[in-house]
Amino acid sequence: MSLILRNVALPLAPFTLEVNAEIHGRVTVIFGPSGSGKTSLLEVVAGLRSAKSGLIQLDDVVLTDVAHGVFVPIRQRGIGYVPQDLALFPHFSVRENLLYGRRSGGEKERVVPFDRIVEVLEIQPLLQRGVTQLSGGEKQRVALARALLAAPRLLLLDEPLASLDLKLKMRILPYLARVRDEFGVPMLYVTHDRFETLALADRMVVLVNGKIEQTGAVQDVFSRPASLAVADMLAVETILEGRIVKMDGDLVNVVAGPTALVSAAQNLPANTREVYVCIRAEDVVVLKGGDVPSSARNRLPAVVKSVTREGALMRVELDCGFALVAQLTKQACEELALQPGTQVVALVKAPHIHLIPR
Repeated sequence: MSLILRNVALPLAPFTLEVNAEIHGRVTVIFGPSGSGKTSLLEVVAGLRSAKSGLIQLDDVVLTDVAHGVFVPIRQRGIGYVPQDLALFPHFSVRENLLYGRRSGGEKERVVPFDRIVEVLEIQPLLQRGVTQLSGGEKQRVALARALLAAPRLLLLDEPLASLDLKLKMRILPYLARVRDEFGVPMLYVTHDRFETLALADRMVVLVNGKIEQTGAVQDVFSRPASLAVADMLAVETILEGRIVKMDGDLVNVVAGPTALVSAAQNLPANTREVYVCIRAEDVVVLKGGDVPSSARNRLPAVVKSVTREGALMRVELDCGFALVAQLTKQACEELALQPGTQVVALVKAPHIHLIPR
């Protein structure tokens, strides 16, 4: 799948959505805070809103070209859309909602058997029910099935799990993964949830105030945010002000407060000295004891300040001359007997320290 967005502009309050991108891949997340223009971008691609300028092309089909007066109607775009409110018909049964999706058109060569979609999404027991009789997770699966039955070339999902609690999210995510793997329909997936992004997507576009701040493979963007705004948005746990004091081949020596750190060489602008130092919690190893064999360049004596549960893991806040956050399993915390006041050593490998110019 290739989706070209060239000079696409849409005035919004209090900014103008301005997008230039070429999107490929199975699942691309449009990531950003609330009010950054994510939903508006989906609506422009779907044809629900008209761009003020620009070109939108899906594979070899031009969907919108403002300069040449091209605007393909919504139903002819070959796009499935699952909005935040799901837009299921409350006066229809589940089966009738699904059959409406099939009637809405699509590409004949992409038609997926009704029974197969029902099987993959496990909604056979729901077919005769009314929509008002469904739980939130069941409605999500029905809306997804209806969109797939339209045989789309591209599926747009606008924060599909935002209204669900964590337990329901964990139940629905495997269904989305099965759709991704089973049917091969490319997705644009709007979210501001880090876990959903890491679980489903292979690429991401970070949107801030209507502008693309960064694009790339999910792991690349998470491990190497391009700006402080992206690092904040991706919830990088430790962000420090630092100063480069020495470049030594493949290594960079940085001072953050009273602490000296070593980072791997990065593509920084020439003569960069003032930087933000970014360290993800999952890249911090916590050990007790003295000399422990390790290839980590950064061995930081530290004191545990707090240990708290964070989802399935434990958040360990350390003082090592600066505030450093680590993320460990509950078992690891118990084996290390971590509690406030415990003296430990924090290990961080040089490639896991990311620098952003400031």
